[in-house]
Order: sequence, then C-alpha cells, then structure tokens
Amino acid sequence: MAGEPRCSSCALPLPADLSMGLRGAGRHCAGCMRQRPPLDGTLAAVPYAYPWSALITRYKFGEQHGWAGFFASLLLKTPGVAQALNELDAQDWLIPLPLSAERLQTRGFNQAWELASALARQSQTRAQADTRLLLRLKHTRPQSQLKREARLANVKGAFQVDPLRMPKLQGRRVVLVDDVMTSGASLFAAAQALRDAGAAHITAVVLARTAPA
Repeated sequence: MAGEPRCSSCALPLPADLSMGLRGAGRHCAGCMRQRPPLDGTLAAVPYAYPWSALITRYKFGEQHGWAGFFASLLLKTPGVAQALNELDAQDWLIPLPLSAERLQTRGFNQAWELASALARQSQTRAQADTRLLLRLKHTRPQSQLKREARLANVKGAFQVDPLRMPKLQGRRVVLVDDVMTSGASLFAAAQALRDAGAAHITAVVLARTAPA
C-alpha cells in the first residue's frame, strides 16, 4: 500500500519538498534529526483522517472488535510491515501498547492487543505475541486531552517490562503495536522501557498517524 513519504523514525508525513531525494529508508523529519526517538523505525498504514478516524473511533469506543482483522490486513499491505514481522524469530516479540487496568476495565478490551493478535494470525509470524511482558504502571489522562509537552510528562515512567521476564528481551527484536500515533509520547515511553530492558531492535507499527501539529 503506497502512501505519502513519511519519517522513517516516527512516521510523521514529510512535506514533498523535504522528502525529494530522501526516498530511502533513512529519511527523517526535523524533530527526529534533532533528537532520535528510542525506536529503530515506525510504520503507519493510513493518516488519521476521515474516513479512517471514524472507523477507528467505532472500533476503539464502540466495542466493534471485528474491525481488528480488517485493520490488520490493511497494515500488512503497508510497505515494510510484513517484512518487519517476517524478520522476527521464535524468541522475538510482538507486543501491544498496554492499557492501564482502569482504562481496560472501562473500555472492556485493549484495541492494540486485538490488532496485534490479528497481525500475528494473518502474518503467521514466528514471534511471540504477548500482552503481559510490557506493563503499564500508571493510569494517565488521555493523551488526546493534552498538548505535546504535557503528553511527554503524562507518560513518563508509565511503562515497565515485567522484571521477572527481562532476560527474555536481551538482544531480541520487538514489534510494538498501537492503533493511533499522535505525538508519539506513549510509544516512545514504551519503547524506552523495552530498550532499557535489553531489546536490541524496536519497530513500531501503527494503524494511523496524525498530521503534523
């Protein structure tokens, strides 16, 4: 599935004049050139705009879990996603961004886990799809209610790898899955926790990416 040029680190859309001549894997937005995020790459299927935003809202808040399979198939058509999953072996990990216990109870399901599970089934990746390796320690305010600086502070220290399972991450590859990436604060905080626990390579796979603020 071809799309607009995106930053290889955070999947932010790149203006055409900035992406010309930078069509290889190494193109970066200005923010990632200033400070590289703790991700080796980010892949996004669609922009967070109509009609995708409406469909994702139904999926996320309307208890329409069945969209996960369709969204996973969309992701697998996105350049780089199938390859990232095929590169994982049986000791590597496919991990959804975890929800807090409070938000999981309110929503009734973790939309990132449903998406990761569908990706695992459809891709037949050898990696382990796991919802308990990466833990969410803090219940935080919804990121959509906050400005960028507040989002970074909101998720600081929110994630931790299960201490008893840290050795399973040493030197391993991880694909980290979420539905929507806005500022990237949550994914960056989760990736940093995985990196601190010993993960060697982390690719974020997101269904939708917002436009530049």
